[in-house]
Amino acid sequence: MNRAELLTFVMIGFAVIIALGAIGWAMRRRRQRDIPATAAIPSDLGALIGEFDGFYVSTTLDGQPLNRVAVRGLGFRARATIAVTEAGIVLGLPGNNVFIPRGDVREISRAQYTIDRVVEPGGLVLVAWTLGATRLDSYLRVAETDALIEALDSIAAPALSPTSPLTPGDKSQ
Repeated sequence: MNRAELLTFVMIGFAVIIALGAIGWAMRRRRQRDIPATAAIPSDLGALIGEFDGFYVSTTLDGQPLNRVAVRGLGFRARATIAVTEAGIVLGLPGNNVFIPRGDVREISRAQYTIDRVVEPGGLVLVAWTLGATRLDSYLRVAETDALIEALDSIAAPALSPTSPLTPGDKSQ
C-alpha cells in the first residue's frame, strides 16, 4: 500500500467517524424531542441574590451524569453568567438564556464529574430541577463555588439545603 492509498483510507475513516457522530446526535435529539421548552424569563425576577461568571458544563437526565440532554439549547458546554434571583436561576448562555424557576429546583449539591468534565471533588455545582415531567441535572463550574451554593441555598426549600441530612447527590427521596 502506497502513501496515497493510506491517506485515502484515513480520510474515509475520518469521514465515517464524523458521519456516525452526526447521526448519533440527531438520534439523541429525536429521542429527547418530548422534553418541553424551558420557562420564559419573567419580567420581574425580584432581587438579585448573586451573579457569577463561569461555565455551564452540561445538563443530563436525572441521575444519569453521562446522558447529555441535546435539546432546548442545553446541549453544549459554554461560558455562562449564572444569576440567582428571588424568582429562580437565569443561565445566560451564548444565544440562549435558560430560566429555572425557584419552585422547579429539587436539589443543590456538589459533584465531581459529568459527561465531559472531571474536576476535583465537589468542584461542580449540581442543580437538580424539573422541566415539565422531566427531571434534569445541570452542572455549573465557577471559581466561587461556595458563594454560588450559598446563593442557591437561599432560594431553595429548607429540605434541599446541602447541609440537610441527605448525602449530596442522593436522589433516593
